[in-house]
Amino acid sequence: MEIKMSKNDVIDEIVKKISKMIDEGETGTSGKSTEAQQGFERAMSKAEGVQMYREADDETYRMYIRDLLDTLIDDLSDYKTSEGTLVYLSPEDKGRIIEQVYGIYRGLGLLEAILIDETITEVMVNGPDNIFVEKNGRVMRYDQRFANDTEEGALQLRKIIHRIVDICGREVNEASPIVDARLKDGSRVNIVLHPIAMGGDTVTIRKFSKKPMSIEKLIEYGSITNEIAAKLRLFVEAKYNIFISGGTGSGKTTFLNALSNYIPFDERVITIEDSAELQITGVDNLVSLETKQANAEGKGAITIKDLIKSSLRMRPERIVVGEVRGEEALDMLQAMNTGHDGSLSTGHANSAKDMLSRLETMVLQGASGLPLSAVQRQIGSALDMIIHLSRMRDHSRKVVEITEVLGYENGEILLNPLFVFEEDEKSTLEHVSGKLLRTSNPMKKIGKLRQAGILEDI
Repeated sequence: MEIKMSKNDVIDEIVKKISKMIDEGETGTSGKSTEAQQGFERAMSKAEGVQMYREADDETYRMYIRDLLDTLIDDLSDYKTSEGTLVYLSPEDKGRIIEQVYGIYRGLGLLEAILIDETITEVMVNGPDNIFVEKNGRVMRYDQRFANDTEEGALQLRKIIHRIVDICGREVNEASPIVDARLKDGSRVNIVLHPIAMGGDTVTIRKFSKKPMSIEKLIEYGSITNEIAAKLRLFVEAKYNIFISGGTGSGKTTFLNALSNYIPFDERVITIEDSAELQITGVDNLVSLETKQANAEGKGAITIKDLIKSSLRMRPERIVVGEVRGEEALDMLQAMNTGHDGSLSTGHANSAKDMLSRLETMVLQGASGLPLSAVQRQIGSALDMIIHLSRMRDHSRKVVEITEVLGYENGEILLNPLFVFEEDEKSTLEHVSGKLLRTSNPMKKIGKLRQAGILEDI
């Protein structure tokens, strides 16, 4: 008889059956005696058996799932589908089923397999039936769903969401349907529940690299050159206040992480982030601070603004703020202006000049009574350098501008572009080729370089 169900459909059907068996408290009766099976058989009652597997370690729990799978297949590893056909399950198929079921109850279900794939850098779940991933810089539809049935898939997705927030120590429900969190590996997670997300619960995960990003890797990827890396190292060592700007997905946090590793090892560094992602290596005297969301009663929130204020009492030599989004911008600028040179931060903007306008707006959010000219003077005095990143048309990420901030004069903040990215003749519509070129503008803010004993011209 011709098999009508695809292998994915068959696996999905088996996962649903095993999940139902677990929900109903089955403990497996395949007759194949395993360590897990023997333990459950020794239980005085089904209720005790259910409790045993719920408290079992991960390996024992996987063995328990395998026992349940064995009850559904014959000695030849054939499974009889709901259509009455026999389908052979390979060892790989069995492993996939076990991990999917394990993921539903102990892990992140289908997302577990996606997160293991190191070529995938971002996961976008738009409801139970639409999963997209970013792979090698390109966004594509993932070829699997949580379940063939939309209603069942929605239930599985909601279980996984609650598992994520439990792991992260956060809370999400109808009263508080939006949450930002961080997985154990550092991956950033944003969750928006239905009906705020009209197409179903939405989960966006930006994976966190297990290996800290380094300048060497950025050079390898073509984001910068050896020459530019050497200049940036001088700026960091000379304690220039540097702001990294760029659009969504341009690699701001990645670049900040790489740049932070130029900080001398003997300095005291305070990092402040919404979700801790920075992996600064080589600095022993390091304190990492992370924000905290309000509890169910709306109390207990700790903001970036709170952490910046607290960090000033911690004797920092440098403050690194993961991203500035709002009124905390004023506190960060004041920190830069009060002896905490060498501070680093990032922000969303379309250009270096646009970043200044964004900072003005953010400062005014928290201090609307300040005159604009006072805000501009504060920005012009605090910042030394802006490094702007961009995601190019071929999905590569590059540094496209390095400019110094000269200060406030005649009603505006003056910029002096030092390096600008220019495409060369090898560029095509599909591939961007070029490099940062030194402009004819001489660098004017050389005081910190000279104070650091650096006589080299930029």
